[in-house]
Amino acid sequence: MLTRIIAHARNLPACNTSGMLLRPAQPGDEMAVAGVHVRSWQVAYRMLLPQQYLDQLRPEDRASHYDFATSDPQKPHTIVALESESVLGFATTMAARSEDLSGYGELVALYVDPEHWGRGVGLALVQAARAHLVEAGFRQAMLWVLVGNTRAEHFYQKDKWLPDGTRRTDTVWGVQVDELRSIRDLQAAPSSIDPQPRFP
Repeated sequence: MLTRIIAHARNLPACNTSGMLLRPAQPGDEMAVAGVHVRSWQVAYRMLLPQQYLDQLRPEDRASHYDFATSDPQKPHTIVALESESVLGFATTMAARSEDLSGYGELVALYVDPEHWGRGVGLALVQAARAHLVEAGFRQAMLWVLVGNTRAEHFYQKDKWLPDGTRRTDTVWGVQVDELRSIRDLQAAPSSIDPQPRFP
């Protein structure tokens, strides 16, 4: 089962499942991950954020913020999905930053290149992210979703993440966003996501 393959994600050797490789991000992945990050924002957040703002996003600006060399368990940990050496998507986890959820893990980011939506990449990554959080000692986790991003809301609800009613306004990448929080028991029943989900 995929979650068993990636359970020791920080020390994960390269493993291939149905032609897709999952491994921890490493130095040299920064620009590829940033490219996925930017393209995902530009497509997924169209009509949710100002188009002029989305058009000016550049992978070069984002790549400098990643630190894929660190082994500090308190720092973000990123898993990438690869195919033929190309990054299809990534998921980033760490200890929750919300003061009221002490002891929770956090799914900080999960993005798939829009060209590869609907192939199950997001499902593989969310499973990998949850398994890494469990391996790190967390039993509950949280995430934030941009208000109006129904695609993401549907995806996470199918993976047993439930809104807890908390809403915030935050500044991300220089733009103000409204977000809703969801939480998940990491020991809950397996995801009900279709093996070939329509959502990244």
